[in-house]
Amino acid sequence: METYIEIFLRTVFLYIFILIVFRLMGKREVGELSIMDLVVFVLIAECVAFALEDVDKPVFENVFPIIILLIIQFINSLITLKSKKIRDIIDGDPSLIIRDGVINQEEMRKQRYNLDDLFQQMREERVPSVQQIDYAFLEPSGKLSIFLKSDNPLILSLIVDGYIVDKHLTIMNKDKDWLMNELKKLGYSERIRDIFYCCYENDELHVQLKTTGNN
Repeated sequence: METYIEIFLRTVFLYIFILIVFRLMGKREVGELSIMDLVVFVLIAECVAFALEDVDKPVFENVFPIIILLIIQFINSLITLKSKKIRDIIDGDPSLIIRDGVINQEEMRKQRYNLDDLFQQMREERVPSVQQIDYAFLEPSGKLSIFLKSDNPLILSLIVDGYIVDKHLTIMNKDKDWLMNELKKLGYSERIRDIFYCCYENDELHVQLKTTGNN
């Protein structure tokens, strides 16, 4: 009887504890989890399983690794918030899979993404034909973001957290010199690192400078 009571109390405690841990890790949809998130969640699940299986072992010994994982995740979130380069290394960067109805075979091979995966996600988005697609990006989460030719013009981020997104300039058939000249025309003579966000929308650049808190 004491064993069942112990399991009950451990289950309730771990349930509340894991809820608090996930709450501290921040809000994120399951489909948008990064590789780091998945690794942390799998390890936490293993720790919880050990805690429930081995009732003779002090529960804190199983909780302690979870606390360490929480600290790692917290530090990781701070680092990736400050550095886009590190964020791209850890979380990855969207890949252009389709452009103007043409499938990018080289990028698909690079991402180990096959036609069956592509067609399945197209069906899920109710898109019957590749020729109807203007742009399609494979997100780091594995989700396919589709922009149809009948949709609004594509919006491309050109500067994020002070870093130029070269891939998006390539999509536009533009280069860094063009971007710098356009910024000067708009009166932004600041360094690229001082720009928090810049996007290209409706044939115009939209710029937001960094505040003190973002530096």
